[in-house]
Amino acid sequence: MIGKAWLARHAQTLVGSLGRIAQHPAGALMTMAVIAIAIALPVLLDVFLQNTRAATVNWNPGFDISVYLDKGVPGARVQALATQWRNRTDVATVRVITAEEALAEFRSASGFGSALDALPDNPLPDTLVVTPALGSSTPEGIRLLEQALAAVPDVQAVQIDSQWVQRLYALLEILRRIVRLIAALLALGVVLVVGNTIRLDILNRRVEIEVMKLVGATDGFARRPFLYSGVWYGFGGGVLAVLLVTVTVGLLSPAVARLAALYGSSFHLQGMGLEGSLAVLGGASALGWLGSWFAATRHIRGIEPT
Repeated sequence: MIGKAWLARHAQTLVGSLGRIAQHPAGALMTMAVIAIAIALPVLLDVFLQNTRAATVNWNPGFDISVYLDKGVPGARVQALATQWRNRTDVATVRVITAEEALAEFRSASGFGSALDALPDNPLPDTLVVTPALGSSTPEGIRLLEQALAAVPDVQAVQIDSQWVQRLYALLEILRRIVRLIAALLALGVVLVVGNTIRLDILNRRVEIEVMKLVGATDGFARRPFLYSGVWYGFGGGVLAVLLVTVTVGLLSPAVARLAALYGSSFHLQGMGLEGSLAVLGGASALGWLGSWFAATRHIRGIEPT
């Protein structure tokens, strides 16, 4: 019974605080819009950063590892290695380039056909071009895969130009930290906006709070409706932020898809998804509650019946 009564009181306060906000729709909408913009900006930056990571992973030629085998390795052994590596979880594809194919490609590209004809035999080895899987296309993942391939018998050399990959991921890491810093600053802004809105609401209802305390209400009881108001402000701002991010991603997706198609890629801009949207709504509601808690705790404590 006590639990049901407690839930009923909180439910009544929750609905009542929403009703009070609905009595001033213009002001409430402006507050939620400010919250939405403050939340949507870092979320958009994070969405674009995650898409950039996904897009760079799809630049497979930059991540390819060329594995040169020893001269004279039988063709069956070459195919066996290719099959074995294709079954690795950190490998996406393996392409076999035989010594004959490599020589023919070099002959057509270099223009030294007559000089090559003078050679007693083919100097080029069989080569396996290994493309790392999505989850392993990081500097650390590529390094581990490179070491594993180099340790296989019949492998003469492993070559990969990963310097640009390391520079790219270092740049993305800097951008990720900048996004986090911006998110922290704007989260503080949301707390201050909600806190100021609740402060004004408390001042407008000062007489009501004094009467409540006069009949024995505690600070916690008087503070409760303002806490729920803060949650509603945060939740409403979160909903608007999700809509803003979704619309922005939707507007940019066709242009990004056309640009990717020009480079022969099927990349498509991805949004937050359900999990990301729920995280935004939960985070916005928590920031609203935090801002209202600070404001309500401070100002209600100073109100006493006269």
